[in-house]
Amino acid sequence: TDILDTIEEDEILYKKVAELTNEQDFENIILIGEHITKYKDWFLGKAKIFDNTQELIDSQYLNTIENQLILLKGARVFEIEKIKKLLELQKHDTTLEVNLNAIVHNINIHKSLLKPETKVCAMVKAFSYGLGGYEIAEYLQHHHIDYLGVAYADEGVDLRKNGVTTPILVMNPEQSSYDTIIDYHLEPEIYSLRVLDLFGKQLQAKGIQETYPIHIKIETGMHRLGFKEDEIDDLIKTLKKYNVKIASIFSHLSCADVPEEKEYTLQQLETFERVSSKIIQNIDYKPIRHILNTAGIINFTDYQYDMVRIGIGMMGISCVPEIEKQLQNVATFKTVISQISKVEKGDSIGYSRKYIAEKDTRIATIPIGYADGIPRLIGNKKGFVIIKGQKVPIVGNVCMDMLMADLGEIPTKEGDEVIIFNSCKTLEEFAEYCQTIPYEVLTSISRRVKRIYVKD
Repeated sequence: TDILDTIEEDEILYKKVAELTNEQDFENIILIGEHITKYKDWFLGKAKIFDNTQELIDSQYLNTIENQLILLKGARVFEIEKIKKLLELQKHDTTLEVNLNAIVHNINIHKSLLKPETKVCAMVKAFSYGLGGYEIAEYLQHHHIDYLGVAYADEGVDLRKNGVTTPILVMNPEQSSYDTIIDYHLEPEIYSLRVLDLFGKQLQAKGIQETYPIHIKIETGMHRLGFKEDEIDDLIKTLKKYNVKIASIFSHLSCADVPEEKEYTLQQLETFERVSSKIIQNIDYKPIRHILNTAGIINFTDYQYDMVRIGIGMMGISCVPEIEKQLQNVATFKTVISQISKVEKGDSIGYSRKYIAEKDTRIATIPIGYADGIPRLIGNKKGFVIIKGQKVPIVGNVCMDMLMADLGEIPTKEGDEVIIFNSCKTLEEFAEYCQTIPYEVLTSISRRVKRIYVKD
């Protein structure tokens, strides 16, 4: 839209806007306002021009937009929220709304605990904890994140194909993916002599001349992946055989969020210091070191080394209440009521007649089920949804694509909003119903659920 309240001349102002817009390679551009539309030829995308927002709405052009990622930017006077609401009417009833600004805010809260020079690796594995792939990584790149972490090479490839150039650490580099890792300039975790040999030989087979970055994983007590202390001498010898450079040495804390296990965590930290120092003493450069995860950033800040890794903390979850109060909600999982039915006392609800109405009541059928990430175990009053600000029990078995909830006397109508979770608190409560942790709840949300990315 037109930019108001500025002292710059139109020609200078909108030339800057066009240049910034053209850098993003948009396919289509909508310009609204009497001033910006004069310069439509400066925009490289297909430009549609309108004098005001209502003219755009009346044109029905918004109804033609399909399978597009849409960025809305404009002055408040143009009431861009009307466009947002219209576009939302075209979306699926069930959505996962992701607040990108909240992710950055939450990272910054954790960064405030660190030294200014400490780098941050954002873990975007598992489809960014279920919230989305390149959309989140691209936004973090825009905010100058230092590293991105993925589980498998194909996740890194998806980011590269969508314009993400930030260094990417691959935590589980399968042998079958080594070519892909090299072709897309991804950086593998090396956790054993076997993996180092295999990857080093693949570099040689592909004729890679440049020194290739790798990340050495140390086993300090998680007992999952990593070099044990008695393997370090062999590691140092083997490193000299291949044209590789250690980008970082790292390990993983198994219980940084468990106060009762502080001594065990300190043992892990001592092992990491001893082993990583030995490696550094035997090479002629200083790689990055990192061991702290989200909980470690808060509880063991003195061991931040050169970089930290943040995962669930980005999503607004913390093991420390004082920190969690400062974090913002990132994910809102919501849907609507499809139908409201009156049932009488004794009527059965859903498959296998697992729930019998205890009194005359009203049942809401809601278009979300276990294929969307709602586990069957929270049926039959073991879990709740939120309608009109009230907890409403799920009754009957959760179906593949639907569930039923007992409305009782809550004044509702078909089409009303249903919240699965919309805050850190309600996400943690939902995880409790599911007898699991927020990580699993988020990563279990089906890909068929439409993700909507918003910025405040």
